[in-house]
Amino acid sequence: MEFRLLGPFEAGHDGEPVLSGSRRQERCLLAVLLLEDGRVVTTDRLIDLLWNGSPPGSARGTVHTYIGRLRARLRPYGVAVETRHDGYALATAGHTVDVREFLELTGRAAATGDPGERVRCYDRALALWRGPLLADVADDALRGRIGGRLAELRLSALERRAEILLTMGRHEQVLGDLTGAVAEHPAREKLVLALMTALYRAGRQSEALDLHQRTRQVLADTLGIEPGAELATLYERILRADPRLDRPPGPVYAVRVGQEWLPWSAGGHPALEFCNTYAGWGSAGFPGSDWLRGYPTLAVWAGHHDLVDEPLVDGLLRQARERPEEAADVLADACAFRADLYACLTDPQDGAAFAAVAAVVQEATRAAVFSRREDGLAHWRLPPTAGLRVPLYAAARAAAELLADPRRLTVCRCPSADCGWLFLSPGDRRRWCSLSTCGTGRPGPADRS
Repeated sequence: MEFRLLGPFEAGHDGEPVLSGSRRQERCLLAVLLLEDGRVVTTDRLIDLLWNGSPPGSARGTVHTYIGRLRARLRPYGVAVETRHDGYALATAGHTVDVREFLELTGRAAATGDPGERVRCYDRALALWRGPLLADVADDALRGRIGGRLAELRLSALERRAEILLTMGRHEQVLGDLTGAVAEHPAREKLVLALMTALYRAGRQSEALDLHQRTRQVLADTLGIEPGAELATLYERILRADPRLDRPPGPVYAVRVGQEWLPWSAGGHPALEFCNTYAGWGSAGFPGSDWLRGYPTLAVWAGHHDLVDEPLVDGLLRQARERPEEAADVLADACAFRADLYACLTDPQDGAAFAAVAAVVQEATRAAVFSRREDGLAHWRLPPTAGLRVPLYAAARAAAELLADPRRLTVCRCPSADCGWLFLSPGDRRRWCSLSTCGTGRPGPADRS
């Protein structure tokens, strides 16, 4: 079965609702057992929660009746409500519970060192929330008693996700995500910090300062305190237009091109450099493992490696500002292509990865135009009509060239645990990629792909 508690309570099996028509308190009792996930909830605690400390004399018998009804309704779906001493427990193994999935995803986000993967985990976790916990079966008092930890974890996930996005240069996304959250939680200083930073980077300095003043007033009125040191420092820096606030700190082993940070070239071929925007430096102390932080980075990267003409890059950047949702979709496709290409180059037997790469290559080929340059030589080019997908297609054409070239057989992967970048090694002479500073141990044999 599938149980959804992060919003209105829902229970279903194979897409069909279960427990429709059951009493609100019955569903609320089931939700409490689900939240405890196999732990025993005593009858006294159930009574206390269902009647908020003021139960009728018949409360114990009513709980027993609810349990009997739930057992009858859930037994056909393999859900067992067990009696244990003076209480009940419900084991959720084998069933889907959105609360458990939320906790697993936030735990996974905290454990990974890759900023892009952390954001993806937080995205999936936060998307599970459809409203307040048990919006249709619990009042605010009960929700505070049984869901306070979950509500705190949700806000913490929002804060951490925003911090990561800001370090990745994606302040526009923070603006869209946090405006409503800050309005709902105006005294939550970490949310305010992130939103103020995003407003400032978006050229909205006065709005960032106004937000600080409103937050200061809320803190004074509700808690009788002044903003914390971090918020006060950020306010002063915005007030004097500190240039260090304009962009996130630069990652290690980076080169700045225009307004974008790009990784140093280490692979010897554009297709390898595209893969190297993904690999490397996921451990603590080496930020910037995922270089494709936004569509502008993708477009500038393609121009930097002469895969796209600079005037076309400028046009792509304008289009991305005008159509941010479409640009975000192309970036997601480019990240997926990059992961498939990396898998394809490091494991020649990975047929699924090759098929995924080939599909994008064929799409790019259909979009390309065969024309003649001013010097009389013919070449394939990607016209502006290909739209925002031009840099993705450019990377795909570079990948096709390498995969069809005998040099593909000389591709190696740097064996350092903190690296993994790909590079060409004719004659098998190189043991490490050219960023030898990533190697902290004794050099060993090249990891031949």
